[in-house]
Amino acid sequence: MTTNEPKWTGPVVDYGPLVVFFAVYLIWGLIPATGALMGATLIALVVSWTVRRTIPMMAVVTAVIVGVFGGLTLWFNDETFIKVKPTIVQALFAVILLGGLLFKKPMLKYVLGKVWPIDDAGFFKLSFRFGLFFAAMAVLNEVVWRTQDTDTWVLFKVWGLMGLTFVFAMSQIKVFETHRLPDPEPTAPGDD
Repeated sequence: MTTNEPKWTGPVVDYGPLVVFFAVYLIWGLIPATGALMGATLIALVVSWTVRRTIPMMAVVTAVIVGVFGGLTLWFNDETFIKVKPTIVQALFAVILLGGLLFKKPMLKYVLGKVWPIDDAGFFKLSFRFGLFFAAMAVLNEVVWRTQDTDTWVLFKVWGLMGLTFVFAMSQIKVFETHRLPDPEPTAPGDD
């Protein structure tokens, strides 16, 4: 699949709000960083729509949760709401992935099927594994924010969750290799 999408679009849309959150936190603290995260998330959705003409479902779900929990954080001037947000997002992803398996639906296929060309057995394995991973990350976020200071939690939220997710995804490469679909045969000109 070829696209004319500029190379900067993916990182800006996917990680821009997190970078803005972290930068604003370092300068002004958690409450202003929460407002900045909300604004940056909205801008990322607009950029995604403007450049890609699509907004990924996971980005929409995350944006809604950022809006709700960020709004509660700002309204009540209470950091608890934004600290619970990663728990809710991770737990929701776990429930969606593991719940889909109960209905024999590998939910990752619907989200990443065009990006990851693997068979259904691979998507079942990955949906199960990522579901358990997200459940563990929800529990870990709860432990960190309830037992550590805000600086430690912010470092965990920005770098720890992202790093752990990257390491976990890389540990699943064998599934991709084992279940990869064969490349489609190129068609000769005139073979429509």
